[in-house]
Amino acid sequence: MRVILADDSVLFREGLARVLEAASFEIAGQAGNVEELDRLLEAESAELVILDIRMPPTQTDEGLVAAKRIRNQHPRVGVLLLSHHVESHHAIDLLGQSPDHVGYLLKDRVSDLGEFVEAARRVGLGGSAVDPLVVSQLLGRKRSRNLVDDLSLREKTVLAKMAEGLSNDAIARTLNISPKTLEAHVGRIYSKLGLEPGGTEHRRVLAVLNYLRSA
Repeated sequence: MRVILADDSVLFREGLARVLEAASFEIAGQAGNVEELDRLLEAESAELVILDIRMPPTQTDEGLVAAKRIRNQHPRVGVLLLSHHVESHHAIDLLGQSPDHVGYLLKDRVSDLGEFVEAARRVGLGGSAVDPLVVSQLLGRKRSRNLVDDLSLREKTVLAKMAEGLSNDAIARTLNISPKTLEAHVGRIYSKLGLEPGGTEHRRVLAVLNYLRSA
């Protein structure tokens, strides 16, 4: 899988490149700002772009703006946003467009190499990956009538794992329950939230995040 890295820290980019190359990714190019990133996207073929949410010159949301532009202009290219802090509104902003080929992780997650590589590969292949801390913050939101409150503790846990982009099999293994039991939990979650189950994992993420956005 060919990857473009965009971050204004050369050391971070190089470290990321070594991690990915060790996992059999191919680095198609590196960029220190969004202008360089745009040029690379035009010159190089890539299945995945990994970029910081805060990029020069203002260090605010240049990475988010670039990610949304990539999703519009290159819909088959996966976009994995990295952030130092939990900024759930940015995650919802990006994922709300379409969660296909989209991920949002905290930079600290890179230290768990296996988890990071798995998330990067999933996004590059068309899936989604949302940092568990972002999901936890979203699930912690309150409103006058929060349908999430109607879920059992186990159903809330399953919902959080769904929003992270995990498959049913992965959720069942993580929670040490049978696939049949997991399917029953998922069915009750959709019923209680008034949502129809989608045919793919990333559609489920969109349903969960769109629901949370109404909070």
